[in-house]
Amino acid sequence: MANKISFCSIFAALALIFSYIERMLPLDVGIPGVKLGLANLIVILALYTLGAKFAFGINVFRIFAGGMLFSGVFGMAYSMAGGLLSFLVMYLLKRTGWFSIVGVSMAVGVFHNIGQILMASVIIANVKIMLYMPALIISGMITGILIGILGHYLMKPLKKIMISV
Repeated sequence: MANKISFCSIFAALALIFSYIERMLPLDVGIPGVKLGLANLIVILALYTLGAKFAFGINVFRIFAGGMLFSGVFGMAYSMAGGLLSFLVMYLLKRTGWFSIVGVSMAVGVFHNIGQILMASVIIANVKIMLYMPALIISGMITGILIGILGHYLMKPLKKIMISV
């Protein structure tokens, strides 16, 4: 159990670092909310190696800490909505066993954006923000696939390292 907690701490730190790195990358495609989702890589790897409880804790920690450090209350609200919805989807899809890590990651990218846009429409009280939805779904699919491919290649060496967990 101590090993699992140690890895959980490392994953949480990495997720927060990846959130910071992502904020520093100049990714401007003209659509608000489009991100690579680097921190989602850590959450997915945690789900597949540590289990749902630890992955959920890492996800909530990185959103809360990242919001407090980098984006403020509104940024945290958007991220929390996207993070919680996408985690639910991630957990359910993985549990079915029908999807690879790439398929799960793609769904995570899409549903993270859906959660954020739903929260934005509530906060700004304007449904016209939904016009961004098609672009955010496409960007979520693309970035989710890329993160999933990276996760796929990282799983084998990660499992070797975590053999004692």
